[in-house]
Amino acid sequence: YTKILVSSLLISLRCCSPELLLALRKWDKFYSVFFYAPWCGHCKKLEPVWNEVGIEMKNMGSPVKVGKMDATSFSSIASEFGVRGYPTIKLLKGDLAYNYRGPRTKDDIIEFANRVAGPLIRPLPSQHMFEHVQKRHRVLFVYVGGESPLKEKYIEVASELIVYTYFFSASEDVLPEYVTLPELPAVVVFKDGTYFVYDEYEDGDLSSWINRERFQGYLNVDGFTLYELGDTGKLVAIAVIDDKNSSVEHTRLKTIIQEVARDYRDHFHRDFQFGHMDGNDYINSLLMEHT
Repeated sequence: YTKILVSSLLISLRCCSPELLLALRKWDKFYSVFFYAPWCGHCKKLEPVWNEVGIEMKNMGSPVKVGKMDATSFSSIASEFGVRGYPTIKLLKGDLAYNYRGPRTKDDIIEFANRVAGPLIRPLPSQHMFEHVQKRHRVLFVYVGGESPLKEKYIEVASELIVYTYFFSASEDVLPEYVTLPELPAVVVFKDGTYFVYDEYEDGDLSSWINRERFQGYLNVDGFTLYELGDTGKLVAIAVIDDKNSSVEHTRLKTIIQEVARDYRDHFHRDFQFGHMDGNDYINSLLMEHT
């Protein structure tokens, strides 16, 4: 039923009327739309995954409606929504159209849709809630304090970067006892068993800082992650290994990178991203970059 509803909606925009397009954007609903081209091989590969996304989101009662559009038949509409290639997945939320750039798996796409469709800033009203959320998120951004220009900036950045990560807010008494904040208000990121406090003087623009800090200090890197790391401005130091090779040489190289990331975290975390990557994934990502 959901597919029929959304397909009918998209087909009704055949004339590409600006009024109809504006009406879609003003509706108080969320739509996750897969823009495809019939000749696109990657689109055909994504098709069964997208069908699973639609079924599961309907079954879980998600407010996000799932649909798809042949962007070659409705090129004007696709252009209005900023579609530049295929496949493209967008979450339409009022006037905003959020691009999905993660792995094309069912779970990742569903998590993205539910994150973007939910509250921009999620409050953490108690220590219990903080602990619960921290267990679920390897990287956790929290605004601490009351109304302020920093909070306004945090909300502005969240509206841009919600496609990548969640944003939370809390009062100081909700935070763990080991957290010491030099002043309030503050923006804190919890990751890698510790926390870092945003410092405008040291870290520059808040948006750039959050974009840099949204990854753990050490990662198992795949092609999508490597692409995203290129947008952080950090230097990337990765061990390129054969994941199926358990030899001492491969294990040692990976261990060295892990130790540097852990033991010199305070010194390097602002400027370096560490991790390891399977050699085949690395080669494929290079090939994709040049095709």
